[in-house]
Amino acid sequence: MKPSQSDVTDAELAVLQVLWDRGPATIRQLAERVYEQRDGASVYATVQKLLDRLEAKGCVQRDRGAPVHVFEAAIAREDLIGRRLRAVADSLCGGSVTPLLTHLVQGGGLTAKERADLRALINQLDQKRRGAGEPSS
Repeated sequence: MKPSQSDVTDAELAVLQVLWDRGPATIRQLAERVYEQRDGASVYATVQKLLDRLEAKGCVQRDRGAPVHVFEAAIAREDLIGRRLRAVADSLCGGSVTPLLTHLVQGGGLTAKERADLRALINQLDQKRRGAGEPSS
């Protein structure tokens, strides 16, 4: 069975973060960014193993066309965030995102800009639903 993309470990996430921020990279470039080391067979092997696992999960893809393989993220950061949050909502909140969002909003100390962004998002979603003929709640 193929592992779930939401089951990304912290070490795998560190590699994905570099790919999202930097773009496509070789194993050596990733090792330098993730572990801040230029040499070391063990670091190189660790990053290679992480990339193999991420590739099996469908989170990265590799270009085998060059002598040195180049890796890039195959999943957007936003998609992984959504999947992980959905998994948390399913396991801790019976599938409802309301308790999760409530906790994040109340406990997060949102800035005025973040609150305004959330209001704008809710208004945008409400407008889309009204346009699709859904009743307002």
